[in-house]
Amino acid sequence: MESLTRASMAVCPFVKASSTQTLRQISRTSGALANQARQCPFMSGALRAQERSYSSASRPARATASTTTPPSTASTPYAFKGENLTSSKVDLSSNESAFDYNGYLNNDLNKKREDKSYRFFNNINRLAKDFPEAHRSNEEDKVTVWCSNDYLGMGKNEGTLTEMKRVLEKYGSGAGGTRNIAGHNRHSIKLESELAALHKHEAALVFSSCFVANDAVLSLFGQKIKDLVIFSDVLNHASMIQGIRNSRARKEIFKHNNLADLEAKLAKYPKSTPKLIAFESVYSMCGSIAPIEAICDLAEKYGALTFLDEVHAVGMYGPHGAGVAEHLEFDAHLKAGIEQPNFQTIMNRVDMVTGTLGKAFGTVGGYVTGKANMIDWFRSYAPGFIFTTSLPPAVMAGSSAAVRYQRATLQDRIAQHKNTHAVKRDLLELGLPVMPNPSHIVPVLVGNAADAKRASDLLLEKHKIYVQAINFPTVPIGEERLRITPTPGHGPEISKALVEAVDSVFEELNLNRVKDWERQGGLCGVGDKSVEKVEHIWTAEQLSLTDADLNPNVKNPEIAPLGVSSGVPY
Repeated sequence: MESLTRASMAVCPFVKASSTQTLRQISRTSGALANQARQCPFMSGALRAQERSYSSASRPARATASTTTPPSTASTPYAFKGENLTSSKVDLSSNESAFDYNGYLNNDLNKKREDKSYRFFNNINRLAKDFPEAHRSNEEDKVTVWCSNDYLGMGKNEGTLTEMKRVLEKYGSGAGGTRNIAGHNRHSIKLESELAALHKHEAALVFSSCFVANDAVLSLFGQKIKDLVIFSDVLNHASMIQGIRNSRARKEIFKHNNLADLEAKLAKYPKSTPKLIAFESVYSMCGSIAPIEAICDLAEKYGALTFLDEVHAVGMYGPHGAGVAEHLEFDAHLKAGIEQPNFQTIMNRVDMVTGTLGKAFGTVGGYVTGKANMIDWFRSYAPGFIFTTSLPPAVMAGSSAAVRYQRATLQDRIAQHKNTHAVKRDLLELGLPVMPNPSHIVPVLVGNAADAKRASDLLLEKHKIYVQAINFPTVPIGEERLRITPTPGHGPEISKALVEAVDSVFEELNLNRVKDWERQGGLCGVGDKSVEKVEHIWTAEQLSLTDADLNPNVKNPEIAPLGVSSGVPY
């Protein structure tokens, strides 16, 4: 019996993953062992065969017609009016076994557990007044959050919260349905006007999330425009990949931020072939930034539309928080203020921009901006907009307040990037493997899923620091990492605690540092001597600015004029 148990522990995923105490408890509970066995793709088949054998041997004699219970003739408003399926005309007997759904699901989940990519969700409850502090399931168990996408801490912004409470009391908790059914409202009109003004585009359209926006927009182009070819950066977000798949359009995947590869692929098609280039400004898992202006040059040369996802950039780049497209011409937009400059900008060379309200703006929702007729086309044809319940009025009002606030202040994004600079510098001074990039993302390379999870768990349990491990499919296998995102609230004191904790965890788990990756030839830019030093996109001069430089002639910057309207006929 002992040899059988040892063999089971070696080959059976369930036995291997269960403690001796758990197995002993199951064996003592009536029916528990059989129930577990039915979930196994191997044992379930044997049990079904045994049950069929027993059933056929002990089945009672077939009842005569006079003793057979007739089928129910009870009628309901939803009763099937056609032929009685229990009549002799239909043979419902079958010797086949049904597909083992539970077995399939459990087998698939076990694969994820075995390759260490199974995702465990931590119970983290952000405290509005004290963010980046949060508590776990026990409210006394406090931790510091270092991986939130609430990049500017806007989830606790007083102006946003006050506006949301006001609108919640007046207009209720929900929108009542889609805009087509429940109607348009002042909150969506105002929010879309704010977003169009932010990106200096003619119009905007709000979705329930940016995942939905990306999927809806990209899929619509491919489904409606015959022979469209979509050119997609290999590191594009899952929402963009999903939209491109759903578009059923021909696709060309180009190497990350590689202009030569993109041009070679564009040149394969006549200029008359409809084309769309889909890319991001800030790639959230590695922190790289796209060459937006050069991509616009290629788009104009080869007759392509440009689709720019600024999800991880809005709020944090540019003098007014419009993203990297604005930041690339920082001084010009700073001088022009919130009005449209009197020259062509990178911002209006991009045909459409998608963004989120759920990260730097601290609420929830997604959007797309562009020319008025393009936005009207999305509104008229995109199922992801037409058939999705509208965001609640309070959410849209809070989002408008958040966008308006960030357009009129520099202090939050400057504080965020100063804190980012400090954390990257201090980690690198200890030889910790920060992946080089010019943005606010601080990815610390680990290199395998098991160690990344162990490091994350150790930071949480021992140091009260929450940094989520990032593994496949979000990043390729072998490039697992910890992803740190400083906010304006991560000042010097708690930053020092983070750096010391990460250093301690790398020491305790004997994880690779920069010198170790150097010996292996480098990975993800860490320890790769051929990689040039990366300069941060926010310059020292830009980080020395104040709100007075942004709004020299406005006494109350929070009520600055919108600039442009939505431009969409509702």
